Parts: sequence; structure tokens; C-alpha cells
Amino acid sequence: MSEAINAQNIERVLEQRLLDLNATVDTQEVSTVAEVGDGIAHVAGLQRAMAGELLEFTSSATGKTVYGLAQNLDRDEVGAVLFGDVELIKEGDACRTTGRVMDIPVGRGMLGRVVNPLGQPIDGRGPINATHRRPIEFKAPGVIARKPVCEPVQTGLLAIDAMVPVGRGQRELIIGDRKTGKTAIAIDAIINQRGKGMVCIYVAIGQKASTVATIRETLANHGALDYTIIVSATAADSAPMQYIAPMAGAAIGEFFMYNGENGEPASASNPGGHVLVVYDDLSKQAVAYRQMSLTLRRPPGREAYPGDIFYLHSRLLERACKLSDENGGGSLTALPLIETQDGDVSAYIPTNVISITDGQIYLQSDLFFQGQRPAVDVGISVSRVGGDAQTKAMKQVAGNLRLDLAGYQELQGFTQFGSDLDAATQHQLTHGARMTELLKQPRFRPMAVADQVSALFAGNKGFLDDLDITEVLPFRDGLIKYLNGAYSGLLSQIGDAKLSDEVAGKLEQAIADYKNQFIAARAQNGAGAGDGNA
Repeated sequence: MSEAINAQNIERVLEQRLLDLNATVDTQEVSTVAEVGDGIAHVAGLQRAMAGELLEFTSSATGKTVYGLAQNLDRDEVGAVLFGDVELIKEGDACRTTGRVMDIPVGRGMLGRVVNPLGQPIDGRGPINATHRRPIEFKAPGVIARKPVCEPVQTGLLAIDAMVPVGRGQRELIIGDRKTGKTAIAIDAIINQRGKGMVCIYVAIGQKASTVATIRETLANHGALDYTIIVSATAADSAPMQYIAPMAGAAIGEFFMYNGENGEPASASNPGGHVLVVYDDLSKQAVAYRQMSLTLRRPPGREAYPGDIFYLHSRLLERACKLSDENGGGSLTALPLIETQDGDVSAYIPTNVISITDGQIYLQSDLFFQGQRPAVDVGISVSRVGGDAQTKAMKQVAGNLRLDLAGYQELQGFTQFGSDLDAATQHQLTHGARMTELLKQPRFRPMAVADQVSALFAGNKGFLDDLDITEVLPFRDGLIKYLNGAYSGLLSQIGDAKLSDEVAGKLEQAIADYKNQFIAARAQNGAGAGDGNA
């Protein structure tokens, strides 16, 4: 009997010792770098490495650690991309698996800061207090966890808010040639979020460091830096850093969307935040991914891009969503930018991203050089969310604007060779020209919703049709100033609801009163100029 008890005790002791041994065994796999160059390391062995796993490289010369991301899982080696001081890693250096996917630090301490795609500050203002970590690649929420886009993201730009509205949770592409004002629209949209409770993230991919510094200064000068995070992977950074920059921006944005202000997970009783992410621009990310893939010896496809470039952008942009109320009701709105070559929207990357997003704002070079800024092409620009991303008042006054401008442009093309026009055609041309002029807007001067509604209301009622084309913008700016002074109470009644007959009547009378003053001032200035000339 005692022998049986001793045998059982020995068995338990051995079992416990084995468990203790397993708990202390290092499950990380170690191997050596077989080849390194251009930010790519080929590591021999690593049989248990996983795709997308974070790898830890140790420099034999300095002892410093450099991290990489496992990409190719070949039979005899693993191809990995390196981040940070890639020149430190040489052939023969140690590489160790970590057993975790790549993640970055996130938290509210990032607000107002400039960070690199690894979440490290690069603005010289000291360390960041990051309270959480999030993976750069994260599965987008399913259909059940979402709700339809129903709240507007006001950009402050009349041409966009009226005709191509953007909603919280939408993915709206900004596309056009180089130097047509794509970044300007995104920056104006960020500036217009001041006081609206929305966190903005600007991801700069492949730009000059001086350009990023200028954008930071612009945001600071307009009071927008306090709620903005800039993720910068400049042209001087490696292709892997430019590749992960948009995903890092999305991961930072998801922290605010999935967590309430107290840092706890969002729920019906703890609402999540609203985030606007600008990817400027995904064309450069695609070029960086192509460079990275060719260096990894992956087979090239159309235009030498790898076959999974569509999957890369779709994974990224699918993370933009509007969560259901049960999940906190947070949102992540994406404004990806794509640069076209000589207006070719049928190229590979532009068509890919157009098919992924919920609409596009197409900026045309000809309109830009004609002085129509923002240079939005009414014919090809579209928002697939439409009126759901507009207030009812805006929808009421902007409902026919797109058709009016499209008809005007078509008539303009037909009548430029003819001179005999009937009265109806002449009126349509005059009205279209004034409404087109009304949509011009300088940079960094976003308009409030009530001001936009008032300006469009004046145009729809024909108050601009008898003005000279050069008087439209002075009239609009003067009208807004006049209404905000003498009729501020009336503007406060222009909210989310439709304009009632009473409010519309008062607004029309106020505009008529201002126009009388405008015409009287014009006549007086004309008489004064005449006296001076005499």
C-alpha cells in the first residue's frame, strides 16, 4: 500500500516539474540573417514564424534591437521587412520570433503630436504617454456591428457639402492630378472640425519633411492641432515605413473609435469617439509596397504592382465604419487621396480605390487653372451616401444644384459657337455662371452650415442673376457678414430640420434688404469714381 502511495507521489512531483519546466522554456525561435539589403532581410530557418509576425533582430556590432515584419514564408527562409535603423543589421546577426503581431502605442497623449509609423514622437517635444497598444492590422467590424451612415462630416467647403457630402463612417476618395488642391481640401476639412468633438489624423506618405512641417504649422495657426495627430513617413523614410504608415494611422484612429473618453471600451452607455483619417496619399503607399514586394522577389503583376495591392487597400479602407449604438456608436471616416497622371482615372491604382470607396471628389486641372477652386468636377464626382450625410436644410437648398450646374456646363459647350439664344437659354447660362462662381472658396476659410444654406438660398432665389460675375463673391461674403450681425437669431434657427415657410420668408426678406444696400453702395461708389475721374 505504501509503495503505491509513493509511486503516486513521485508521479505528481514529476508532472509538476514538467509543467514548471514548460512554463520557463523560451518558446521563441532563434536563427540568423542570411542576406540583407534595401531594408529587406532574408532569415534562414524560423520554421514556426507566422505571416505578419513581429521579428526581433539584434545587431552583433552594437547590440541594438531592430524590429521587422515577416512577409514571405518560403520553404527554407523567411523574408522580412525592417523598420528603424536598418543599416545596423548585417549578415549573420541574430533574429528571434516574438509570437505576436506588430502593434504600436496609442493613446490620448498623441493629440497634437507628430509621430512616425511606429508611434514614436518625431517633433522634439519629448516622450508620449501612450496608455494602450493596438495592432496595425485589425479585422474590420462586420455588418451586424455597424449601422448606416447618417451623420454629416462638414468640410466647410460649399462645393463639397452641397454636392458631394461626406458622412461619419464613409470612405470618400479625393482624386486628381498633382497640384490640383487635394491636400488643401483635406486640411480645410480638418480645420472645420474645431469644436465638433472629432479627432483628426493626417497620415503623410512619401512627402517632403518640409511639407509635413508646413502642414503642422498651418494646423497650429488655425487652432486645429489640439485635436489632430500627424503620422509622418517622409520620402526619406524606407519603403516599409511608408507601407505601414496608413495602417498605423488607422490603428490610432480605432483606439478613439472603440474607446470612450474614459479610455474604457465603448458601449451603449460609454459612447465611442468620432475620427477623421486622411491618407495623403495612397498612390505613394502603393509605390512603396511595389518596391518592397519586388525586393522580396514576389512576382509582379499589372504595372509591376503585386497582385495583392487591391487587397492591401481594401483591408485598410474597410476599417472605416459607423458602429452601431450597442457598440458605442463611434465612427472612423476615411479620406484617401490618389494622384492621377494627366487625368487618367482608368489607371490601375485609381480604379482599384474608386471601386473600394463610397464615392469620389474628382479635381480637374482645367478648372483649377481657370480659377475654380476647389476644382470639383461636378460630372464625375459623386457621394454614394448622398442626402443621408446632409442636414435637411442643406438638402432642401442644394437638391437641384448638381443638375443646374451639369445643365449649365452642357449648354455652355453647345452655345460657345452660336450667338442667337432664346431668353430661357440665356437665363440658364447666366444663372449657372453665377452659381458656379458662388462655389469658389479660398483656403482656410471654412463656412458654417447656416452660412452655406443662406448663400445657396440666395442663389436659388435668383438674387445673384442680375449681378456682374465679379460681384458674386463680394455679395456672398457681405451677405454672410450682414446675416451674422443683424440676423444672428435667424441663422440660429437654420439647424438640422428643413427650412419652415416662416424662416424661409424671413431669410428671403433679409437677403432682399441686404441686396438693396449692396446696390446702393455700388451706385454710390460708381458716382464717387465718376466724380473723381471728372
